[in-house]
This record gives sequence, C-alpha cells and structure tokens, in this order.
Amino acid sequence: MKQTETLELPVAGMDCTECTMHVKQAIAALPGVKSVDVFLASEKAVVQLDSTVVGLPQIREAVAGAGYSVPLVDIAEMQPSANAQRPISSTPLADFSRPILTIFGVVFGVVLFVVVVGEWLGLSETLTSQVPWPLGLAIVLVGGYPIFRNVIRATLRRQITSHTLMTIGVIAALVVGQWATAAVVVFFMRVGDYAEKFTTERARRAVKDLAAMAPQTARVERDGQEVELPVAQVRPGEVVVVRPGEKIPVDGEVLDGQATVDQAAITGESMPVETGPGAKVYAATLARLGHLRVRTTHAGADTTFGRVIRMVEEAEAHRADVQRMADRFSGYYLPVVLGIALLTFVIRGDPLATAAVLVVACSCSIALATPIAMLASIGAGARRGLLIKGGKYLETLARADVLLIDKTGTLTLGKPQVTDVVTLNGMGDSDLLALAASAERYSEHPLAEAVRAAALERRLPLQEPQQFEALPGLGVRANVNGAAVSVGNRRMIDTARAASDLEAQGKTLLFVARNGELAGVLAAADTLRPEVPEALDAVRQLGVHHIELLTGDNEQTAAALAQQIGLGYRANLLPEDKIRIVKEYQSRGHVVVMVGDGVNDAPALAQADVGIAMGAAGTDVAIEAAHVALMREDWHLVPEVFQIARRTMRVVKTNLGFTGVYNVVGLSLAALGILPPILAAAAQSLPDLGILGNSARLLRQKDGH
Repeated sequence: MKQTETLELPVAGMDCTECTMHVKQAIAALPGVKSVDVFLASEKAVVQLDSTVVGLPQIREAVAGAGYSVPLVDIAEMQPSANAQRPISSTPLADFSRPILTIFGVVFGVVLFVVVVGEWLGLSETLTSQVPWPLGLAIVLVGGYPIFRNVIRATLRRQITSHTLMTIGVIAALVVGQWATAAVVVFFMRVGDYAEKFTTERARRAVKDLAAMAPQTARVERDGQEVELPVAQVRPGEVVVVRPGEKIPVDGEVLDGQATVDQAAITGESMPVETGPGAKVYAATLARLGHLRVRTTHAGADTTFGRVIRMVEEAEAHRADVQRMADRFSGYYLPVVLGIALLTFVIRGDPLATAAVLVVACSCSIALATPIAMLASIGAGARRGLLIKGGKYLETLARADVLLIDKTGTLTLGKPQVTDVVTLNGMGDSDLLALAASAERYSEHPLAEAVRAAALERRLPLQEPQQFEALPGLGVRANVNGAAVSVGNRRMIDTARAASDLEAQGKTLLFVARNGELAGVLAAADTLRPEVPEALDAVRQLGVHHIELLTGDNEQTAAALAQQIGLGYRANLLPEDKIRIVKEYQSRGHVVVMVGDGVNDAPALAQADVGIAMGAAGTDVAIEAAHVALMREDWHLVPEVFQIARRTMRVVKTNLGFTGVYNVVGLSLAALGILPPILAAAAQSLPDLGILGNSARLLRQKDGH
C-alpha cells in the first residue's frame, strides 16, 4: 500500500539557480518520488514521495551524487522558522552587495590589465614558458577541481550547464598548450561563482531575516500553570501568555489584557497598534507594552507568519517564462558554439583561434541573466510587505493592461462609518450623535458600532440606556435620560422624512426619534480608503488605463463609489460573474490583474493572470488563491508592485541584450584571430560582472522606484 509523505529537508552547498536544478533532477530521478521543489533562498528541498519505495537515505545519497549534501538534522522537527538558528548578519542588502561587486571589479581590472599588457608586450609567452607544463596543468586542475567535478557529474546525467562550456574552453586551451589561458578561465570561473554566491546570499537574506523573527517557544496555560513549550507543540484553543517585550508566538484572539503591538513583521507597517480583548494578533509580532492572554487559532507553520515564509520560499518554484526561455537558449548555445569553433578550424586551420572561440563563449551570463534579477526583486519586495509567489508573475505584471477591483474591503475600509449628521428641530450635531450612540450602546449591529465609533471620535459622553430593546430588521429602542429614543430604518419610524440625496449616494440612513418626534438622520457608508485615488492615478501613469470596479453591491451604491473615483463599474455580481468578466478580457488578448480581499474574490483572483490579495494577514482563502499578497492594507503597494515588475523586466532584458551583443562580438573577434586565447579568457567574465552589478540594483529598491 502506498504511503504518501512529504519531507522537508535542508540542502547544503547550493550557490546558484543551476544548483537547485541539479538537486531537483537528482531527487526526481528516484523511484517513488512524486514531486520535488528545491528552494535556493531557504536552502531546502520539499519532497513528496511514496515512503514504502524511497526514504531519506536514498535522497541523501542522490543529493550527494549531485555534488551537494543533506545535513544530519531531525527532519520531523523542521519548521519554516528553522533558519532562525543560523547566524545572520544585519548588514543591509545593498551595503553588502556593493563592496563585493566592487572587489570583484578591482580584481578583474588588475588581472585584465596584467594580461593585456603582458600580451601586448609579448611577455605572456615568455613568462609562461618558464613554468613547466605539468606544473601549469596541476594549477588548472587544482584550482578548477570543484567546478570540473560538478561538470563531470552533470555530464554523466546528460545535463548541460553553463560550466560545461567553460570546461570545454579550458580543455581547448590545454590542448593547444595554453595552460595560462586555461588558468585565467578557471580563475574567473571561481571569482564569478563567489560573486554570484554573495549576490544570491543577499537576495535570500529576506527569507532568513523573516525566519529569524519567529519565536521558538510559547508560554502556555496548562492545568492551571504556565508551561514553556516549543511553538510546534501548542494546540489550537490553548491560551498563551505574552509578557511585555515578548514576541507573540501564535495567531489568536486576545482574551484579556492590553498591549501596544508592533506588527511590522506581518504587515510591514511601522506604527504599532493598540490591542485589547477581542482583537486578532499574529505570530512574530512584538508586544512592546502591556501583557496579553491569547487564545490560539493557529500555531507553527500554520500561522500567518508561517504562510508568509512559505510563500517567499515557494516563489522560486514558479519560474518566469523569460527565465525558461533563457534556460532553453543555454541548451542550444553549446552546439552552436561548437559549430562555430569547428567552422573556424576548417576555414582558418588555426587551433589558437579555435580555442579562443571556445574560451570567449564560455561565459555563464546567459544562465545568470534572469534568475538573479528575479530573486533580487522577490527578496526586496518581501522586505516591504509585497509577497510575490514567483518570477513568472513579475513577468506577467510587467505586461498587464487591465486592472479589475473588488469593492468591499478592497477599495473601501470594509466597515460602515458615519458620514453625515442631519439635525431637525434645533438639535445640535453632537447632541444628536450622543443621543443615538447612547441608545445603541449595547447593540451588536455593525451600524451601531459605526455610531458609537463616531461619538467616541468626537469624545462625546454616552448615557446609560434603560429598557434597551433590539428589534431585528428595524433598529433599537431605549430610554435615555427619561426620553424614549428610537434609532432605525424607515419602517421603524413612521414620521421619517425623505432623504433621497443621501440614499442616492449609496448611504444607509438611520432615523433618530425622541419621544416620537423625528430628531434627525444619520448617514453611514463603507468609506473609500483615503489613499485609493492617488494610487489609481499612479497605476494609470504606468500604462494600465482600463480599470474597472466589480462588486456584488446594488447599482446605486456601486455607481456612487465609481463616480467618486472615476471608474467604470459592474454591480450585483456573484463570484461566478467576476470569473466570467476576467475570462472575457483574457479572450480579447488582455493581461488581467485582479485585486480582492475575501472568500468571494478567490475564484477571480485565481482566474486572473495575476491575482493580488489585499491585506493578506487576515484572508486565508484569498492569500492561497492570489499570486501576489500585500501584507498591509495600503493601496500604495499596488502601483509599487507594478513598478517593481516593470523595473525587473527592464533589468532582465538589459542583461539578455548585453549578453547577446557581447557574445556575438566576442565570437566574431575570436574567429577572425583578432582576440587571442588569453585575452578571450580574461574577457569572458566581463558579462557576468555586468549582469551581477545590474541585477544587484534591484536589491536597493525603495518605494517602488
């Protein structure tokens, strides 16, 4: 009987995206393995397998055969926060990558200068001839051993890597007696690998920084005592105690206590929030002031924080189409170069020119052009509260031309607020609001909450209501300071006057009567998020001109909001209607982005080319269906993610264009005999340096610019 099991295991030694492919292919080739994803950022593999056929020993052996290793750890206890145990530098991404690339550039410049000057002065051959050829060969083999070992293993598995061609270049240089040329190639292969490793490490630091925030233990109330346990052992429903200055270890609801909570780890918002009974709190947030007792809803990997880490890790599994194109191109590139080298030898009969062709073509820049840029942007976005599930969604976002938006909770705040106070018979605004809020003091209706919030905002004193009575579908009645007060809809108060102007704006009206006489009208509405108009203007400036509001609200309410922000709209929609509209645009060749926040938006978010979940800290279904999640409810993040996508694709295209031009020029000069082998060896790493430097700029993205 088959036993399907999922193993999550660390993998040591991976420094580049090619490494992840080697590990993935080695594990996938094992019988019983159903699927495998390998994540560079978190240095791990997630394997779904039939445990009756294959197990950890076979996987460890396969990974070792690919040139990497699975450290001896307790796999069963691995959590998304496992990386928290690793020492992590606090150096900012940009501050680290800049000096590394600068050092690489200086070393490259010095070596290139020595090589060029030595070649021009005719000293290279004189100097290298003083070194015995066996010693030169030993220098090449020792220096390039780690690379040659991996190339041999890949070749045995019938795989072509960027280092395959570079190794062929080394062999060609050795065949024609140019051991110095081979040594220069090896030198730049190693320097390039280290530079890529450091740049990748800075990109993956976003995941490590997140993982380091996760608390490892929780103080749980069990059998009348507080017991400190590993977070993984906390069960839903248990009460966790959080003291001042501690991180909240679980997702849950506050039972009692007050605290000022820093939620930056989840929402990206730097301002702390005041939290009390009934409030939701999230794992990895910090209770700066006060203490809390929290009833657990989710713990460990199931928390919002756990999902955040998992989403960032899984982003690498979704590779951009342009990245796949580059991978396919690399497979065709080797035979083309070999063909050019053969043609050069046939036509010119010059083994040095042939070797120069092979050497100058052995840059790994094509393989680097896309993944480094994608990983850099995903890491930088994660630090700003933008969770992008994969490079392919960046590529799609950069081409998007249609934006569809849900209303409630997305464009609006998702809860009613009092917008207008209309008084009659000489009563003041504050008096009317205080009277209504006092009568509604014990009502649980959302509109009653809006009235009380409005009174609280104005710091109005509320009276204790007597003979309170809630009338479902109508409103409330109560005695306030000896007066009979009614607050409700038209059906409740017979003397209600027309308020067509307010109703035409899609607002809900509450009529307030005192002793049977109408005292005034309160209007409430789910109000527009204040930053939305500015954010939508920014989206339009990015070239997304077709923006439409999709809502299940009635025609009147939808029209009022759409007119306020200058959008087209469709009202009275069911979830299946939203899917149909997305498909309509897609059938006409548009690239559609959908922004939503709730369960009813999930189908349309999944159907869209890119679905964006607003405020992912509180919407489980939406975050799973969407391709991008905004970890705080701030519409400024929407144009920002468009900007990041477009900037990323500009960098990728620049990388590919530079690589293509450079290779054509280099191959031409080498084939014509203008570029000797040793200069070709020095020049082959120039595009790698350019691509690493260009991609590293994405690590310094600020506010989407």
